[in-house]
Amino acid sequence: MNIDSNIINSYKIENLEIFQPNKKLFIALAKKDRVDFIYNTSALEGNAMTYPEVETLLDGITIGGHKLSDEQQILNQNRSLNLLFEMLEKKIFKVDKATLLALHKKVAFEEALSWGEFRSSGVNIGGCEYLPPKASELDSIFQAEIIELKKINNTILKALTYFLFGAKNQFFYDGNKRVSRLMMNGILLDGGYPILNIKAKDKLEFNTQMIKFYDSDDMRETLIYLTNYYIKQNRFLVE
Repeated sequence: MNIDSNIINSYKIENLEIFQPNKKLFIALAKKDRVDFIYNTSALEGNAMTYPEVETLLDGITIGGHKLSDEQQILNQNRSLNLLFEMLEKKIFKVDKATLLALHKKVAFEEALSWGEFRSSGVNIGGCEYLPPKASELDSIFQAEIIELKKINNTILKALTYFLFGAKNQFFYDGNKRVSRLMMNGILLDGGYPILNIKAKDKLEFNTQMIKFYDSDDMRETLIYLTNYYIKQNRFLVE
């Protein structure tokens, strides 16, 4: 996936101007909604744990009747979110490889073939014809496209574009969408904007849109979908 900042900067998406930066407020709200974010993120990945079960597990109480991998995924998501908040508070969050690897090390711990490093072989994405880049190309792709990403003027569009970039290139064996959400929301919060939390109830719509995106060379439709979703979800915070 090639990022073209000139094209993205030319998009005229209505209502983004309603959001004014307030970093302290939106980090506080993101922390308040931690359980909801972890539940929805995990549910989108097929995790069967319910919201009350996720809440209970994060309170330190083991939940019976679930696969250990489901619990591991929830706990990993919590640890990675803690790390993101720590980076933001210490003002060390960056859109770079080191930050991405540090977050992935928490996201995919004991879940993926490896964690905290780019994959070393090819992968595929179920449900589509698209094949992600070869492992040998990942470093150069990341370096070049991050330079282009940083040229996007609007922070919200920059963050959403990163999510699509990370998801499509599949830098890791597993946890690509999860760690891309964290990077996306890190960009949003660091810029003073509310997070994007795709809800489990919208899983079918979201997955359908992502499959279309994987098989397309044009990210415009999916970027506009995510932008409209973001506006609809967060409008109440600023009106």
